[in-house]
Amino acid sequence: MHKSGLIELEAIIAVARRGSFRAAAVELGMSPTALSHAVAGLETRLGVRLFNRTTRSVSLSAAGEQFVATVAPALSDIHGAMEAANSHRDTPAGILRINSSVGAARQILTPIVLEYLKRYPDMRLDLVTEARMIDIVADSFDAGIRTMDTVPKDMIAVPFGPPLRYAVVGSPAYFEAHPKPGKPQDLMQHCCIRARLPSGALYRWEFEKQGEVLTLDVPGSLTLDEPTLILEAAREGAGLAYLSEWSTAADIAAGRLVRILEDWTPALPGLCLYYPSRRLLPAGLRALVDLIHEVGRR
Repeated sequence: MHKSGLIELEAIIAVARRGSFRAAAVELGMSPTALSHAVAGLETRLGVRLFNRTTRSVSLSAAGEQFVATVAPALSDIHGAMEAANSHRDTPAGILRINSSVGAARQILTPIVLEYLKRYPDMRLDLVTEARMIDIVADSFDAGIRTMDTVPKDMIAVPFGPPLRYAVVGSPAYFEAHPKPGKPQDLMQHCCIRARLPSGALYRWEFEKQGEVLTLDVPGSLTLDEPTLILEAAREGAGLAYLSEWSTAADIAAGRLVRILEDWTPALPGLCLYYPSRRLLPAGLRALVDLIHEVGRR
C-alpha cells in the first residue's frame, strides 16, 4: 500500500482509524518509526497538529478531524481509480490481506494460498489468523475465511471445500483404561478436554442423530483455548477431545487416536471466502475467487 505514493495520507487515515501508531504501522506494513515520521512530516508541512498524543492514547485534533473527513473519501476514490487501472493488467499486483481462523488457514494453505502465489508472483498475500470473528472492513482486510454459518449476512460468500464434521477422539491408552462411550450422555462419566472460546465461554459439545439434538457441558480437568494444544493433549491420553474431522484425520489413520460416536456428528456448513459487496472487485481478490472456483471443480 505504501508504494502508491500516498504514504502520508495513508498513514493519517490508518492512525485515525486504529487510534494507535503501532496498529496502523502493522496495517500498512511499515515500521512504527517510519509511520511516525510520515505523519510528523505532513504535520510540519501543513503547520498544524493533526493528532493529540499522550503516552496512552492517540486522538484526532479538531484540525485532524476536518482533514480526515475531507481526505478519506478522496483517498477512497483514488484507490478505486488505481484498482480500476490495475484490473487491466495481464497479471494482478499488490497486497491482499485476508483474515482467517487458524484451522481454515491450515486447510487452504497448500491448495489455494501457495498455488495463488505461484501463479501471481507480483501479488503479496498477508494471511492473518485469529480465533475471534472481526469486522474485516473496519480492520482493513480485503476478505475473510470462516465457516459459512458464521459469515455476516451483508457479505458476499464464496464456498469451497467439503462440509465440515467434528470428531470425538481419544488415544488408545485412554481407552485401555476407560470404556468407550456408546452414546453422548456417557461422556459425562469421562475425562474430557474442554475448549474455551475467544469470548471466554466454554464450548459445549454438540451432537445430532435422527433429529435428536444434544448439547453437553462435558466434565474435565483440563481446559485449553487452542485446537493444536487440544489435539496434542488427546494424543498423550489426557482425555477425550472434540475437534474438526480434518485436524484429526491423520492421527486416526495412523492409530494415534481412536474415533467414537461418529454417527452422532453430522456434516456442518463448510468454509467460504467472504468479502464486502463492491462495484469493482480488486484484481487480486478476483483472481483468488477464480482460483477457488477452479479448485472446487477438480
